[in-house]
Amino acid sequence: MVEHDERGTTMTGVDPSRLDDQQLMKELENIHRTRHDTLLYGSNDALRAHNERMAQLEGEYLRRNPRRTVASGRTREGARDRAPGGATPPK
Repeated sequence: MVEHDERGTTMTGVDPSRLDDQQLMKELENIHRTRHDTLLYGSNDALRAHNERMAQLEGEYLRRNPRRTVASGRTREGARDRAPGGATPPK
């Protein structure tokens, strides 16, 4: 399925808002799995399309999960609390 958004760029795939939660997670897992290869070896057009699709899927996930669990180690404060080398300092 190919649709066009308001900016006139082509979107490949189903509109993320039309995916159920399981389909959305599968799409997110797939796009994250292919990210590294697309960055290293994809054409500029492929990387742009990948960026756009990833932003659409991630945006939909965040819209559906505004109160998702955030690990303390994934915050700025949590990162500052980690000792060099990634070890957690004793408290």
